[in-house]
Amino acid sequence: MRFRISPSAMSSGLESAKHLTSGSVPVGVLLGVLVAACAHAAWNAIAHRIPDKLASITLVNIGCLLCAVPIVVIAGVPSGRCWGFMAASVVLHIAYYGLLMLSYRMGDFSQAYPIARGTSPLVVTIVVAIAAVRMPSAGQIIGVALISGGLGTLVLRGRRTQPTRAATVCAAAGTGLLIAGYTAVDGFGVRLAHNTWGYVGWLMLLQSVLIPAAALMWKQRGLVRAISPVWHIGVIGGALSICAYGLVLWAQTRAELATVAALRESSIVVGALIGTLMFGEKFGSARIVMSICVAAGIVTLYLF
Repeated sequence: MRFRISPSAMSSGLESAKHLTSGSVPVGVLLGVLVAACAHAAWNAIAHRIPDKLASITLVNIGCLLCAVPIVVIAGVPSGRCWGFMAASVVLHIAYYGLLMLSYRMGDFSQAYPIARGTSPLVVTIVVAIAAVRMPSAGQIIGVALISGGLGTLVLRGRRTQPTRAATVCAAAGTGLLIAGYTAVDGFGVRLAHNTWGYVGWLMLLQSVLIPAAALMWKQRGLVRAISPVWHIGVIGGALSICAYGLVLWAQTRAELATVAALRESSIVVGALIGTLMFGEKFGSARIVMSICVAAGIVTLYLF
């Protein structure tokens, strides 16, 4: 099946986003995005905690599926113009889950999570500056410097083993780029949907059916044995995941996109704290400081 995006649909998506380029953030949106940031860091911590990463990704998606069904029933079907974007987002999300779990299997949470979240805005800013053949603003230069310094230190302050290097490369180059991809795709898709929670529900429903089905076909009984002891925390992780992404997409329809994106990245600091306090990972204080540096750089990029 091939999806075509008509000029009128693209124009409608761009027009609907124009009113989001200025203005302050309503208190409800601010609280929603901060809750989403905490929920995102929490479900990632749950995914990291489960030893078998295939079981982890399966359980998270089962949790998403259980939450997506009532959302779809209540919210209904979004506009037909968003389905091409939704299909692209499903593919990107599946690839994202795969690379994220691979990085968590090989690296520390307080290292892999900030790198995955911080790489996306850094790469996008550099690519846009090169493509536009123009000098970045002072705010962008400061933001890039903060993010680059923070990410560089996070990469270096880890185990000097090949698996750690592979994890950081995977998280930075792979996961970060996929985050940028599905964020951009969903930014257009949710506006064309004219039904935020309908878009969220169907997006999560489609990807959450495919991943567990493929995992069960591959591992079968071995996967069931791995799931049994940890199914409850994995399902909670899935519920947190759909809550986090749903709140962010909802906020993107009600406030300035750059502000929402900047607030969302407070999850980087939360992730570093979780890795240090809950998992007892080494270099805790240094990674917290560098995570704050990355988050500050992202805020600078988006807002200045």
